[in-house]
Amino acid sequence: MNPSDIPLGREVAYPRHYAPDLLFPIPRAQARAEIGIDETGLPFVGHDRWHAYELSWLDTRGKPVIATATLNVPADSPRLIESKSLKLYLNSFNAERRTSADAVFATIAADLSAAAGAPVGVVAGLPPINTCPEEASSIDEIDLEIDAYGPPDAAPLAADAGDPVEETLRSDLLKSNCPVTGQPDWASVRIAYRGPRIDRAGLLRYLVGFRDHAEFHEQCVERIFIDLLARCRPAWLSIEARYTRRGGLDINPWRATPGVPPPPPQRDLRQ
Repeated sequence: MNPSDIPLGREVAYPRHYAPDLLFPIPRAQARAEIGIDETGLPFVGHDRWHAYELSWLDTRGKPVIATATLNVPADSPRLIESKSLKLYLNSFNAERRTSADAVFATIAADLSAAAGAPVGVVAGLPPINTCPEEASSIDEIDLEIDAYGPPDAAPLAADAGDPVEETLRSDLLKSNCPVTGQPDWASVRIAYRGPRIDRAGLLRYLVGFRDHAEFHEQCVERIFIDLLARCRPAWLSIEARYTRRGGLDINPWRATPGVPPPPPQRDLRQ
């Protein structure tokens, strides 16, 4: 991948016509190799669920149609899709006349699948906003003095030697930065597991350690998964990050040990 080819961080002409060539896929292998993941045997299952809030095209008589969509890229796809290129691609439908919404969604699914190298699911609409209290314990109120903001260091991660527990922890303090533009990416992260009790103060220090770290959303979640798996030795582990919206899109990467069901698709109020 040549960083100069990425549409992030440079002026790109607004697309006037349907343009699947705007999609910029990024191989996952290099970033995964840096954290010890072998592409031939992934230690997790998962997906990257995108919410598209700004989707439009013209009907056959030229009248604008607006829609929303949920896009699901499997974690075992060889490539992720860079976010600005996805935004530009979706905007390339704005002046296109299409016979139906089904035809638009079928085209998007085919183009994203070709870019990712695996079948990508595309459905109309968005999952509901979660307005009910979750069975998750927030770790954000822990009273800590912190002076390390990146790169993330797994050293603070630790687990008790007592009886195993099963719990879900949540933090709204996850922040990382785009590796190309340096712009901030904000997220809420949920960590569900069964195993030795994770030290919450150490976990919070670790998550805050992403604050000055530059990495794509999907890669951050995989790094958290691998570090927790190695340091805390849970019997099973599930991690989902819900990133806030940018350019009409938000992304929700989820990674879990094989056999763990995915969390129900939801959106946060921040999204």
